[in-house]
Amino acid sequence: MISKSLVPAMTAALLLMCSCARVLPWRDEPPAQEVNLAFTLERNLVELQSLRINDQSGRFILGSAAPRTILDPAFRAPGRQLLQIGSRETVDVDAASLSLGGVADAVIGADAWRGGAVSIDYHSGLVTYQKNGIHRGLMKLYNFDSAPMIYVNVNGRDVAAIVDTSSPDTLVLPSRSHERGNARVSVAGTDFGTLDVQYANIPHARVGNRVLAHFLVSIDYGKKVVGLWRDPRIPM
Repeated sequence: MISKSLVPAMTAALLLMCSCARVLPWRDEPPAQEVNLAFTLERNLVELQSLRINDQSGRFILGSAAPRTILDPAFRAPGRQLLQIGSRETVDVDAASLSLGGVADAVIGADAWRGGAVSIDYHSGLVTYQKNGIHRGLMKLYNFDSAPMIYVNVNGRDVAAIVDTSSPDTLVLPSRSHERGNARVSVAGTDFGTLDVQYANIPHARVGNRVLAHFLVSIDYGKKVVGLWRDPRIPM
């Protein structure tokens, strides 16, 4: 029997859950076949907590821009590399070997999702593997050809930028210099004002977690679409 003193608290909790559900951009979409994976934002990197490789746990970073999973040679076991996604899903990954310098044991790339999609809810600490693709809902959508990309407005000019969850930075911009500077940045209609950004000798701009964390980010690798939705639960 529920105590009368608990009823107001339970009612408030239910109302809060309902209000959050109404906020989500796909609230009118039917549920897809999904696996929820908890993560923590360690050192501003998306560190997945519920993955295992060859039945080994480790420090696994989500690499949205990596076409293949990368394993540190010190962690890699001989033979097949079996990625266990939650408790029910196991996939072979054709992983590359590269020293990750102690930052992680593995970077989980696009090959792990088998042409499906992932949605990153920074507020809830969940990465959702969506086998049937993303719920587009009210999202701002961007098509891409190879690596997932969006357009970022930098000092009044639209710049194509790779969505890189293995970057803990705000924005890395192509330049011959290797220094930091300031730029006026807007993403998907959200004005971030003047941000501290990195300049580097790279072919394409890259947007990292310090900006992405203000959005719910969905990447559909099968349909080659990125969706961004400004998450009102996360303050600017």
